[in-house]
Amino acid sequence: MSQTQPENPMKSRMEQAKEMKDEEKLYKRDGVLYSSILSPPETLDKLKDLEAREDDVILVAYPKCGFNWMVGVLRKIMNASTGKNEAPPDRPPLVEFLPPDVQQKLSEMPPRRLLGSHLHPDNMPASFFTKKPKILVVFRNPKDTLVSYFHFMNKNPVLPSAEPWDKFFSEFLAGEVPWGCYFDHALAWEKRIDDPNVMIVMYEELKQNLPMEVKKISEFFSFPLTQEQVNSVAEQSTFNAMLENSNKSHSNMGSIFFRKGEVGDWKNHFSEAQSKEMDEIFRSKLAGTKLGAQMKYDIYCQ
Repeated sequence: MSQTQPENPMKSRMEQAKEMKDEEKLYKRDGVLYSSILSPPETLDKLKDLEAREDDVILVAYPKCGFNWMVGVLRKIMNASTGKNEAPPDRPPLVEFLPPDVQQKLSEMPPRRLLGSHLHPDNMPASFFTKKPKILVVFRNPKDTLVSYFHFMNKNPVLPSAEPWDKFFSEFLAGEVPWGCYFDHALAWEKRIDDPNVMIVMYEELKQNLPMEVKKISEFFSFPLTQEQVNSVAEQSTFNAMLENSNKSHSNMGSIFFRKGEVGDWKNHFSEAQSKEMDEIFRSKLAGTKLGAQMKYDIYCQ
């Protein structure tokens, strides 16, 4: 497929999805659901051979926590620091979306490579940790993540429909959604929160003060930017700016990847009982942890 339409691999995958029933679009591997089209078994098998480099720029996020937004931010930071204006590649940098032949060619890419993943840390290529590249992890409050994921699955033909809401709500909490359980991901990154090669940023903080976060991120990856460059990157990278540009950056997928980007939209979807149910899960899993404190759950989810 990638050989017949290399210029637009996502388009060919969309065509493939039209021929499939919803129940065929996901499969389970080691207890986690994955997209049959985007991450078939041979793609995940090949990932164990992926060799990270120490100077790689690694971006990780659970789905719908701001990954695509941060891809745009990082590319702007990288271009500003080098003085180049390189166009984004045709494929998203998610390594679990790269067919084996494309993974094979990663070794030919010049430094510094931007690689990304939605995978749980335990399922990432081992070299992401053994080679000690810097890893930026983006989290978003779980209530807004769930809402965004619900709408994303309903708009993305590669994934099965998430309707009805109550069913998806239960499946999200149980981890019966693609890429697994949000809280399992959070607990895994909590264990690495003091790793100097890992930086965890919150979606909500990015929304609140993007210039400050751009500065922190550029320093973390050792991309020297002037304050003027920081301000310019931030100005071009507001969610609204990215949304307006999404048809260029993501072609016909723009409206699927960028919806509202609001903080607090969960209040338009959750029942009181559902809100309390997630509150209880958050308390049992993340209360008292450093990541739990960084999420400011009491501010964004109450």
